[in-house]
Amino acid sequence: MSREALHLRVDPIACTAHGLCAELLPECVRLDDWGYPIVDDRPLPPELVAHARRAASVCPTLALKLEARAAAQVPRASRSTRRRTSATQS
Repeated sequence: MSREALHLRVDPIACTAHGLCAELLPECVRLDDWGYPIVDDRPLPPELVAHARRAASVCPTLALKLEARAAAQVPRASRSTRRRTSATQS
């Protein structure tokens, strides 16, 4: 079962460093010394998705994009690992 998470991405060719994305979404975007955005690569928290959509829609060059990526699967410990762990903790 894989779930998708939304991530921000910047098209570096299209971006012309207006900085609007950092003003609208400072939780996920900061600007480098030249004014170009550096986006947080972590999945967007649900409470910021609407703000991210707005920031992407008002980008003057449409360089800020939202993309869905498969969420990373966290490997579950096998039964034998759990047994060894509980045996060593006793």
